[in-house]
Amino acid sequence: MKEYTVIFERGEHSWGAYVPDLPVCMAAGQTREEVEKLIREAIQMHIEDLRATGEPVPEPTHFAASIRVAA
Repeated sequence: MKEYTVIFERGEHSWGAYVPDLPVCMAAGQTREEVEKLIREAIQMHIEDLRATGEPVPEPTHFAASIRVAA
């Protein structure tokens, strides 16, 4: 099992998510919960498509962290 970094972004009216290690793998939804479900499905479909076409599945290389600073 691989673990990919997912970036979640809140817009004015919706949420979006993308996977830096899987170009063009993204999702959008009305809530964070919805977009999290959709991005999980998108990752799985993306990997299945890569395998079906004989392309390599990229290894996870990105890492994200939240860092608190005094503002």
